[in-house]
Amino acid sequence: QVQLVESGGGLVQAGGTLRLACAASGIFNTDIMGWHRQAPGKQRELVASITRSGLTNYADSVKGRFTITRDNAKNMVYLQMNSLNAQDTAVYYCNAYKWLQGDYWGQGTQVTVSS
Repeated sequence: QVQLVESGGGLVQAGGTLRLACAASGIFNTDIMGWHRQAPGKQRELVASITRSGLTNYADSVKGRFTITRDNAKNMVYLQMNSLNAQDTAVYYCNAYKWLQGDYWGQGTQVTVSS
């Protein structure tokens, strides 16, 4: 059974930092891992993704502020979030994709940025 478990969310003041972590189990050598977010009343959107070889992709709104990394040996993916602002408030979801196996999601972790 595949499980993705996020941690690290919380309440932070504008300009602050948070580091999200996602632990994957039941799936290995994923092709792509990523972070998505969904704010109230909005559609879920991609924040950042990283391939198994380390190629990254970021939403324009987070470029220069967020950094995604992964530890393949530990089966973890991280999202370092700096210079947070109120527009970053959302539920953040971890995602893992593996070709021929499927697309998996965590249950999400709330990030709230107070202005």
